[in-house]
Amino acid sequence: MNSALLTDLYQLTMLQVYFDRGMNRTAVFEFFVRKMPEHRNFLVAAGLEQVLDFLEALHFTGEELEWLAGSGRFSRDFVGSLADLRFTGDVAAMPEGTPFFPDEPILRVVAPLPQAQLVETRIINLLQFEVMVASKAARVRLAAPDKLLVDFGLRRAHGAEAGLLSARASYLAGFDGTSNVQAGMLWDIPLFGTMAHSFIQAHDSEMQAFEDFARSHPKANTLLIDTYDTEGAARRLVPLAQRLAGEGIDIGAVRIDSGDLSAHARSVRRILDEGGLPAVKIFASGNLDEYRVRDLVAGGVPIDGFGVGTRMNTSADAPYLDCAYKLQEYAGLPRRKRSEGKATWPGRKQVIRNYDEAGRMAGDLLTTLDAAPAAGGLLQEVMRNGRRLGAPPSLQDARRHAQAELERLPAAQRALSAAPDYAVAVDQPLRILAREVDTRTAVD
Repeated sequence: MNSALLTDLYQLTMLQVYFDRGMNRTAVFEFFVRKMPEHRNFLVAAGLEQVLDFLEALHFTGEELEWLAGSGRFSRDFVGSLADLRFTGDVAAMPEGTPFFPDEPILRVVAPLPQAQLVETRIINLLQFEVMVASKAARVRLAAPDKLLVDFGLRRAHGAEAGLLSARASYLAGFDGTSNVQAGMLWDIPLFGTMAHSFIQAHDSEMQAFEDFARSHPKANTLLIDTYDTEGAARRLVPLAQRLAGEGIDIGAVRIDSGDLSAHARSVRRILDEGGLPAVKIFASGNLDEYRVRDLVAGGVPIDGFGVGTRMNTSADAPYLDCAYKLQEYAGLPRRKRSEGKATWPGRKQVIRNYDEAGRMAGDLLTTLDAAPAAGGLLQEVMRNGRRLGAPPSLQDARRHAQAELERLPAAQRALSAAPDYAVAVDQPLRILAREVDTRTAVD
């Protein structure tokens, strides 16, 4: 997934011209979101570690260079020069888990122009996806602050990498774990799993299926009870659970995956309680998102945890971001795009976040890097000369940071309904710089 050829053709055609013209001076690019998706009041920075992995490993293999040379699109000298291409630049970024808003850069790349240009496609690809999923997952967590939340989305994710990165992004944003086993191995994300309907169907008896599973997994078992008759299975489970308890095997939870989750959960809770099983938890899944979870929690439905998959892992209601990675400076001169509806602020920028007396976010200031205080800006240097500055934070540390930051969001931004825009002011030095750039680049 980190091949240097995992890019758009126009990156390489531009690099051919830069090579021909000797355009190798320092460039500055920044990644930002132009506007908030319709159903979002905030976004969550995510994907930085994958970007840094990509940059550190950037190179062309011999096989890739041979293929490029044989394509007939590029000069032999240019293809030969790619053999030595490595990323030697600097990166500043917002820490993963930090809430951010439109026009605020969450990542800055400073590198020779060919390097900074080539990495554009993959950087957008990685950041957009993890930001999108983390932001959706954070909304689910805000809707159910005290419930167990598990990522169930691998099977309907848009490919293997999406399945892995969505497990990572959702855990970063506050989920408790994932069903994705490889994600558990890679990032030490807690793993959760139950059983499939096929497991029940493969047995001649539903109760035998439950008993077999409980005996094989006496310390961690969640039994799927809606294959045939949800309430009927709960009633038949009571004597089985009592018998197994005498052998030291406790049933941990039951899972409901279909039908009216509210009605079924209430009925099952009553059956379990009356049967002397108040400790058995109820776990629900099935086409859930933050809105459905919110309604179930607000309605006092006795569900202890939720498996959330498809709608989160694909960010179904906002499946893409209007984001960009744009040139802000080249050869020491600030640059900016003035296209209608897509104008950018020039130069290297910093985001200053203000807080009220209660510690809640109270508005941001977008300013030039030169005008920002030496410390306190949200973008922090994380890579210099192509190498990380110290060990990366653990995913668990990033998750704790995200949870703390989400607590500091204003009440309006924490709501699932549309809220007034969070205040992001553009500092006067940045406005002056934009006018200077426009004057310098005016078209006759």
